[in-house]
Amino acid sequence: MSEPEHGFRPLDFIERDPNEMAVRARDFRALMARRRTVRDFSDRPVPQSLIENCVMTATSAPSGANQQPWHFAMIADATVKSQIREAAEAEERDFYAGRAGEDWLGALAPLGTDADKPFLEIAPWLIAVFGARYGRENGKRIKHYYVPESVGIATGLLIAALHNAGLATLTHTPAPMGFLNEICHRPDNEKPYVLVVTGYPAENCMVPDISRKSFADVASLF
Repeated sequence: MSEPEHGFRPLDFIERDPNEMAVRARDFRALMARRRTVRDFSDRPVPQSLIENCVMTATSAPSGANQQPWHFAMIADATVKSQIREAAEAEERDFYAGRAGEDWLGALAPLGTDADKPFLEIAPWLIAVFGARYGRENGKRIKHYYVPESVGIATGLLIAALHNAGLATLTHTPAPMGFLNEICHRPDNEKPYVLVVTGYPAENCMVPDISRKSFADVASLF
């Protein structure tokens, strides 16, 4: 086995008292339990530095062979947001007009969603998350591994970081999303995975009255 080029260093690990661990786990669970998908946003400004810190938290995610195959396009410009809304709503109109199929539309019906996406212009920030199917180094194409898994984990950390910071979020996935490559000037080796909409919720914001599955429904012990 060849020696790794990057070398190794001691792990920066903080061991905690079991009681503190239990409190931290309980408190974080309670924090994340309050997270809800929001579709009504305020246009209150959010500092760029806050978004950057949340994005950098996302980049701490593990990735296949540590290739970090992601790119986060942070969008605050009103013109660019308008372009994204126009393109996304065009895809959404086709989706709701029949592309989705009756079963899918039936599953969405209780949420009250439709092809109109005003939040894409109202929310102060959109974060387009891309995954690089391959990279380039010295003119050579480099295969990337476990790209969907790596980008999915990073997106989960991004949502948790934004919620922890005190912002509301929405994951928006119009399909197809190739228009994001053009609007965000991303190369063709990158695939857009999701638009994370974030900012403060609108005053008197309402969300669907839904519940989450119980522990017994989502976990098993062996």
